[in-house]
Amino acid sequence: MENGDKKEEGIKEIVSRFKENEEAEYIIPTPVGRPKAAPQKGGEGILDTYSFLSENIPVEVTIEMKKDFVPIYSISIPGIAGGTKLLLETKLRGELIAEVKLDITEILDPKKVPLVKAKFEEAAAKVLKKNFPMLPEDKQRILASYLVQNTLGMGELEPPLHDDLLEEIAVNNANDPVWVFHKKYGWCKTNIRLKDEEQIYDYSSLVARKVGRQINTLTPLLDAHLPSGDRVNSTLFPVSNFGNTLTIRKFSKNPWTITNLIRGQTITPEVAGMIWMCVQNELSLIVSGGTGSGKTSFLNAMAGLIPANQRIVSIEDTRELTLPAFLHWVPMVTREANPEGKGEITMLDLMVNALRQRPDRIIVGEVRRQKEAEVMFEAMHTGHSVYATLHADNTEQTISRMTNPPINVPPEMLDALAGIVVQFRHRRFNLRRTLEFAEVYKNGKYNIVYRWDAKTDKTPRVGKLTRIADLLNLYAGLTEREIEENVWEKVDVLNWMVKNGYESVNEVGSIVSRYYVNPDEIMASVKRNEKWVF
Repeated sequence: MENGDKKEEGIKEIVSRFKENEEAEYIIPTPVGRPKAAPQKGGEGILDTYSFLSENIPVEVTIEMKKDFVPIYSISIPGIAGGTKLLLETKLRGELIAEVKLDITEILDPKKVPLVKAKFEEAAAKVLKKNFPMLPEDKQRILASYLVQNTLGMGELEPPLHDDLLEEIAVNNANDPVWVFHKKYGWCKTNIRLKDEEQIYDYSSLVARKVGRQINTLTPLLDAHLPSGDRVNSTLFPVSNFGNTLTIRKFSKNPWTITNLIRGQTITPEVAGMIWMCVQNELSLIVSGGTGSGKTSFLNAMAGLIPANQRIVSIEDTRELTLPAFLHWVPMVTREANPEGKGEITMLDLMVNALRQRPDRIIVGEVRRQKEAEVMFEAMHTGHSVYATLHADNTEQTISRMTNPPINVPPEMLDALAGIVVQFRHRRFNLRRTLEFAEVYKNGKYNIVYRWDAKTDKTPRVGKLTRIADLLNLYAGLTEREIEENVWEKVDVLNWMVKNGYESVNEVGSIVSRYYVNPDEIMASVKRNEKWVF
């Protein structure tokens, strides 16, 4: 008997068993949650268990330390047995594709993603109803979602894509397990393995097509994004020696706000109050830090402090920022050239264009090149408040990177920049902190006002506020005493928001905007510790 005939016979056997007892065989009962076990001597044991929904699919996660150097992230779908998966991914998936009549342009158009998905979900319900008419409706919804995810989405990678506690998903090759970066436990091995190199290539190619790109032996490198905003990088063998790779940087569904950062001890209320003072008074700031230190998250948190009556233009390679819904905001993204080398829109193109849109504030995802930096500083000199990110590990390196190749900005231009916020990620202890807040003098000199102390995990003031104080006195008429009082007033507001759990982008943005319009009203609620009515 040929292999194809054996496979077909196996599927028929599964179908016949399901028809006899759909409820017992098709859906396995959800197991009772295991109690957490403290790690044993040598670090072994269960570290954590939790569950979440991957659209309509319930997913359970167990993180445990075995005889390995890293935690094991085990993912399971309690409602779907192994035989069920085989049936869904072979016979029923083919029926679903045959049922949906779509033009290829509809599938590739990102604007039509919700429409295409709705059509597939409707068709999946029909296919399941036809094959298993006695299956309960709630079970059908679970299986329909699984079927659609494996037809339109990333298959085995879909469940971790919906885990909000993950930052990164990495496929190194088909022989190794998939790795994930967990917000609490760092890098973990998973129990997910992709079946072969071809499957990794198929996922990469799927992502590329959706953004009008291609990945093949001639163009073996891909930088793209999913419709959800998650960033995707892919490489093909032999450029990556061990096999095809796929790395997904997850887009935060709940963007960081200043109160999130305070609650997580990334920044102290006093430093946050000082930065809020700078943003309120339209002083330009740069956020620097190493890879994964939280630069973009901090930039997002700062942007939530901008007044609602000002026009904001943001410029990014991939959409990562999420601002309050009521802000006057125009988000813009770059575009790479097509296969013929045409149609490229660079960061510089967008920055020049942004200056023609009468913005009050300009937010730049990351500055990498000289021309971009020159336009950015020109915008500062012409009266625009600019906030941007830059790769550098401390204030000194930030100044050095800006004034040396490849950015090479003349030191004389740096006086348009008021301050530098440095973000730091301690990989050993898996924590992020605001390392330094510094003010910038003329000719690239600087003064560090706050610096994090690793021994005490505190961020004391280490320098006197001078240039920023002079700017606030010049433009807002504030004395040193009034600056101090204003900062501590903001500290009280921030502590009140943290205490009452106001952490969403719109909640924080609403309170900040109300503070600008009627500070006495907000301060009255703060002093009485009243709940705010949105």
